[in-house]
Amino acid sequence: MGVRHINPEGLHRSPAFSQAVVVEQPAKTIYIGGQNGVDADGKVVGPTVGEQARQIFRNLATLLESEGATLANIVHWRIAVVAGHTFDEGVAAFQEAWNRNDPPPAITVHSVAGLGPGFLVELDAVAVV
Repeated sequence: MGVRHINPEGLHRSPAFSQAVVVEQPAKTIYIGGQNGVDADGKVVGPTVGEQARQIFRNLATLLESEGATLANIVHWRIAVVAGHTFDEGVAAFQEAWNRNDPPPAITVHSVAGLGPGFLVELDAVAVV
């Protein structure tokens, strides 16, 4: 299986995301549904984007480990942040969780009117193993 992170000349280069990711088949693909900052009991872990984002990355790691994968296998994620909140704390949580030696995934961020009660951020992802 081949996974290539694409950052061609002429496009902005960032340590936080890749412009695109190409996956050559065959590969096992894991589609991860929207994760919120909730613990194993389904309770929101805290009132800030940072606290919730850290929990989301823990949840992602748990999901991926159950399939023999790691965060490094994520090729794309989509982040929804409730309007009025910045994702700066979420970026800090990403930097804590992500190994800087691994190329970052392609990322899409949306500002949304709202999520479920107490939720400030939600992240879904696609991983390739």
